Amino acid sequence: MPDSSPSHDSAEVIVVITNTPDAETAARLSRAVLGARAAACVNRLAPVESQYWWQGALEQAQEWPLLIKTTRARYAALEAVIRQHHPYDVPEIIALPVTAGFAPYLAWVGSETDAGAQPAG
Repeated sequence: MPDSSPSHDSAEVIVVITNTPDAETAARLSRAVLGARAAACVNRLAPVESQYWWQGALEQAQEWPLLIKTTRARYAALEAVIRQHHPYDVPEIIALPVTAGFAPYLAWVGSETDAGAQPAG
């Protein structure tokens, strides 16, 4: 029978990427995600120029990316928080697996997003 205790290994840590339309939204969304304990860490990156197709037209916009470190177990909660607080109709929310990493850091991500952790409030 598999061990049901959290192992916080690289297989369960993910990095979720989303882009926001401005610095204020990036800061607000970061606080909401962390306040809900849906992630252990959010990196707010410098603005980037994005080009994309939207409703049949080629668009260009300046956006502020967020790199969000969480676990597979917390992905649904994270997506819900992003969707609730994001101003885009269809926000980019993609998860990338962490295939390797520094074990103490991976354990920290797991412990900070553990279901037993209390949301900040």
